[in-house]
Amino acid sequence: MDGRCAVDTWTQFGCTHASFSPRITFGLGTDVFICTGSDEVYVFNTQERKVTAVLQFPAPVSDLSESHDKQLLYVSCGSGVYCVSPPFLLSRAPTSPGDASSRPAELKISSESLVVGEEGVSSLLLVGSVLLILSQRETSWMLSLYKTPTQAQSSSYELLSSFSLPLVSAGTQGDTEGAGMRRRPVLSCVHSDPSSTLSDSHLHLKPVLFKLLFGIDAALAKSPVILFGLPDGRLCFLPLRLPGSRLRVLHSLEQPVVFVGASVVKETDPGHAQCLVAMGEQGRVVLMKAINRGSEGAGCTAGFIEACVPGPVVCGSVDQHHLYYSTGSDLLLLDLSEGIIWGEGQEREEETSSKTPAALQSPTSLNVCGVMALAAPERNTAGGVQLLGLSVRGQLQRIVLPEGRQDVGVSSQTSSHGGRSVRDLLSAIGGVCERVSTLKTTIKSKNQILRHLNQLLNVSFLLTARTNGEEHPPMQEKQIRCRAMTRWSRLLQKDSLNLTCVLDNSGPYVLEQGWTLSVTVFPVSSSPSAGGESSSTNFSFPFHDLHPGETLEVSLPLAAAGDTCFPLRVACSLIFSLSSLLAEEERTHLPDLQSGERREESSGKEESLSTIEVQVDSSSIAAVCGLHHAVLHRIQALLQRAPESAASTKRVQSSGLRRALQRAERLLPQIQQSRISGAFGDGTSTGHMTRSLLAIYQELRENPLLII
Repeated sequence: MDGRCAVDTWTQFGCTHASFSPRITFGLGTDVFICTGSDEVYVFNTQERKVTAVLQFPAPVSDLSESHDKQLLYVSCGSGVYCVSPPFLLSRAPTSPGDASSRPAELKISSESLVVGEEGVSSLLLVGSVLLILSQRETSWMLSLYKTPTQAQSSSYELLSSFSLPLVSAGTQGDTEGAGMRRRPVLSCVHSDPSSTLSDSHLHLKPVLFKLLFGIDAALAKSPVILFGLPDGRLCFLPLRLPGSRLRVLHSLEQPVVFVGASVVKETDPGHAQCLVAMGEQGRVVLMKAINRGSEGAGCTAGFIEACVPGPVVCGSVDQHHLYYSTGSDLLLLDLSEGIIWGEGQEREEETSSKTPAALQSPTSLNVCGVMALAAPERNTAGGVQLLGLSVRGQLQRIVLPEGRQDVGVSSQTSSHGGRSVRDLLSAIGGVCERVSTLKTTIKSKNQILRHLNQLLNVSFLLTARTNGEEHPPMQEKQIRCRAMTRWSRLLQKDSLNLTCVLDNSGPYVLEQGWTLSVTVFPVSSSPSAGGESSSTNFSFPFHDLHPGETLEVSLPLAAAGDTCFPLRVACSLIFSLSSLLAEEERTHLPDLQSGERREESSGKEESLSTIEVQVDSSSIAAVCGLHHAVLHRIQALLQRAPESAASTKRVQSSGLRRALQRAERLLPQIQQSRISGAFGDGTSTGHMTRSLLAIYQELRENPLLII
């Protein structure tokens, strides 16, 4: 370091026994409020360099906080919180003409100024119109929020809410080096909105760091966050304007918290700090900042850079790039900008936790001893940094840093660091844009798939809806159905039977790409093939976008004339392929994706009963009897193919059908004999033959068969 610090002693308050740690804070204009830990608060004018007033309270003062306009001063002592107006009191201070310019005004604060009666108040903070009071109880810390009145209202303070936090090591915490001096908890307010008013206890963080530390809800609501460090080492926070907020622990220093501040403000963004700094009594320093994990990572995360410096730490203060702290025997300077630059672009988490930059391990000595309290750093008219401190002997000192140290934070960022930062920033912007574009494409694809799946489920419900079901309103017929028609045609002197299937979409949904109409044709009464299965033919007809009210008509050949495969059974199905939901490049990665099928002329539920009436009309009784036998035979073949769920019903039907077939087979020779006799004219009269066949047919109809 070039040169030594210049130290000027401005005034002497005397060395008195203090119950609380001292405090220095700037007031209105050039006034400074000084709390030595006794029952007096001093008003010091830095321009005149003298004490202008002494405020005497009924008990030792633990903390003080001024309003944003510097017109009101809130002071906490043993019996509660007092509110005074120093400009108003000074104008009414009784002074004699002889010593008005030499002696400060002594103002005794009475109980009339007591606004909140609460015992054990340790720290105060005013945020807008809300007064926050942190008190120590027997087993817990109590944070109370009071609404301050406007000038038109009464002097009553309304309790808004209160929060409790269990006390840890209540018997030993808070003492400074065993001297009986109680250390107050650190209470401050963190903002992300640059329009908020700044003071010693109000900090501004970059929005991204604010969101990472305190949550997206607090960031979106632009809620101030109350941050307080306790003597047990816990650093807790509370979003002030979020409904349902609760106290949460941000970090633990595992030693009494001495100081919390914000630092590393760039010239391009002077309103926001890049780093939140917390310091413990034994020398532990924690830097909290946003770390970019690189273009291939998951974006920014909250990084906690820890270091240990020589202690014990009595007090601390911070400016744009430096942390100043006192050990009682020396005043030290810590360059935070090098630590933050070291953390930029850090991609491996183990490096962040295992290594500490040399700048955070080797603070610079300023060769000033005995400092017990520090005010916020300021720049003097020459551009140098000056500190205002209170020594252990009760001296108010102005400490001016050497000129070589005033731009340490700026000069440490060399051109190479600046160039690297610009390159890293451009690379990060490119990576973020690429990830955003990829995410947008993925989200669009997923939304499209979800829309198709929703459409598929709607169509499936229509296909499985029961006409008399309880879950759906009664319908005359299904809204999506398939009907079939047969027709003989002649081509090249050859007759053939063609099947025409018509898929009718009367529902409200579009049958989109991926649906296929499957038509299966197989003989009913043919014997199984050598493989144990009946021979069948399947025809598939993929289609695209069958809109409501539209029909799909397909034709296929059934059999040629003279084919012995009759009768034939035709089954129509609607099949949907799940692979159609994916893009072509995605299907290659999922070769085992199974297709989902939804068939319509079945369901796991118990179906309602329906009857089938078969009517045979012919002018020939012989033909009617023969067709009767053929129908019974084919029905028997259909029952053999009935599903297993209808096994009990099938047994009942088979017994009746077997008796009907046996009767028909017994009478069949008589039918054939009657037909032969009529053909060869063996003398049997037509009337006799007709009466014989009618008797046979009547016997066949004695027990009508009900088909279920």
